[in-house]
Amino acid sequence: MNEIQRLSAVELTNKIRSRELSAREALQSHMQAIEAVNAQVNAVVTTDFDRASTLAATADEITARNGEVGVLHGLPMTHKDTFNTAGLVSTQGSLALQHYVPEHDDLQIARLAGAGAIRTGKTNVPEFGAGSHTFNEVFGTTTNPFAPDRSAGGSSGGVAAAVAARIQPLGDGSDMGGSLRIPASFCNVVGFRPSYGVIPMESPSNAYSWLARSGPIARTVEDIALFMRSSAGDTALPTPNTLKAEDFVAPTPNLRGVRIGYSFDFGIGVPVEPEIIEVLKSQLSVFEAAGAIVEQGCIDFTDADEVFGNTRAFDFATNLGELVRSKESLIKPEVIWNVQKGWALDGESMISTVAARTRLEQAVQAYFSRYDLFLSPAAQVLPFDAAIRWPEQIAGTQAETYLDWMRSACLLSATGLPVISMPGGFTKSGLPVGWQLAANHYQDVNLLNWAAGYEEQAPFAATAPLLATNPQSVLANPVRTISA
Repeated sequence: MNEIQRLSAVELTNKIRSRELSAREALQSHMQAIEAVNAQVNAVVTTDFDRASTLAATADEITARNGEVGVLHGLPMTHKDTFNTAGLVSTQGSLALQHYVPEHDDLQIARLAGAGAIRTGKTNVPEFGAGSHTFNEVFGTTTNPFAPDRSAGGSSGGVAAAVAARIQPLGDGSDMGGSLRIPASFCNVVGFRPSYGVIPMESPSNAYSWLARSGPIARTVEDIALFMRSSAGDTALPTPNTLKAEDFVAPTPNLRGVRIGYSFDFGIGVPVEPEIIEVLKSQLSVFEAAGAIVEQGCIDFTDADEVFGNTRAFDFATNLGELVRSKESLIKPEVIWNVQKGWALDGESMISTVAARTRLEQAVQAYFSRYDLFLSPAAQVLPFDAAIRWPEQIAGTQAETYLDWMRSACLLSATGLPVISMPGGFTKSGLPVGWQLAANHYQDVNLLNWAAGYEEQAPFAATAPLLATNPQSVLANPVRTISA
C-alpha cells in the first residue's frame, strides 16, 4: 500500500488543493489499489475509469488556475450500487435491474459530484439493500478485508470493505436496519446514520418515508464530518431539520461530563455473542478515562420491534411492490417476504404502529432527560462465514427471519435517532467489534464531537487489514457461491 492510500479524505483533498498532489495522481493510486486488492474482497463491482480520468484532469486544471473548488475536490470515490448514477449501470444487486442505466444522478450523488468528488465506479450491495450480508446474483459476494472468508456486512458492505482495504478513504451508503453500522463494525471503520432529512435519501414512491437514511463510511470521524459538509442541507422533504452543511466543521473531541448509559442486551434480552460483549466491556473504562460519566442505562425498546418491522414492510411494499409483481422470479425470497408482509398490513396494524412509535418516542425523550448518549453493540454476531445467507443462530438463540441477527441496529433505527458506529477493538482471533453511539434527534454535531472524543483515546480504525498492507499475503477469495 502506497502512502496516498493511507491518507484520510481530509488529508488527501488538502494535498490536492495545495498542489502537493494532483487529482490524477490520486486517481491513479486509487485504481492501482482496486487492482491490487479488489479481487480478494469483491467490493468494487463496476468501474468508470475513463470518465474519472477526464474529471481528474479537469480538477487539476481548476486547481492550476486557482478556481473555486468544493470540499471533496479531486477525491476518487466509488458509490453504493443502490444509488442511481447517470450513465452508469445501477443494478441494486438485482437481476431485475442488471442492465438499468439511469439518466439522472440521485440527489445524494449529485451533491457529492458538486463538492468535487470524482466518480470511479460502484460498490456491491445485497439485492435491493435487503439484509446485512452483501451478496447477489449479479456480482457475487463481498468479503471482509480482515478475514476474506467472512462477511463484510451490508447493505453498505461494498463501501465498508473498500474503505477498510484502503481502496478509498470515504464512501457513501444508506441505512434502514443497520446498513451503515453493521458493515462498519465488521470492517473496523466508522459508519454514520444521520438524523432524518439532514442529507438526501430519496424515496420516489413515498416522500414521507423516514426509516431509511443516507450516510457516510470512513476511517475517521473527521472524514465523516467532511462528507456531511458536502451533503447536508435542504432535501425538499417535510422535515424539521435545521442542520446545514456549514454546521459540520472538524469535530472537537470531547467526552468530559458527557452522561452515557449503556446496555449490551437493549434491556429486552437481545442475544449478543459473548466475545463481542467481552471486547466492549473492556472499553467502558476508556469513556470514563476521557471524562464521561458511564453507567448502565437503557432506552425502553419495548415498542421498537413493532415500529421497525411494520414500517420496513410498508416501505418495501411501497417501493418494490410493483417490481415484485412483474419480476418475482428474478428477486430473492427475503425481499419477496418483506414485500408480502407489507401487503398484509391492515388499518388496525398501521394504527397500532403509529401508537407504538409515539410510545417509543416518549421513552426516547425520557431516556435523554437523564443521559446524553446511548451506548450499545453495533452487531450481535462477529463477521460470519460469507458463504451463508444469514446467521440462523445468535448466541445460541434460533433466528426466525433474516432480520433477527440485525436487531441491535434495527431497534435504534425504529427510534429515528442519529447513530454512529465506531470501532471498539478486536477479538483474540483478530475480528473487528464495534459500538453504536446514539444521541437525541438533531444532535448530530455533538454526536460527532463525542465520537471523536472516543476515537482520540481508542483509534482502532488506524489498524489496516493485512490485505491492504501486503495483498500477496492473503489467498484469493475462497467464498463459495451462495445458493438462491
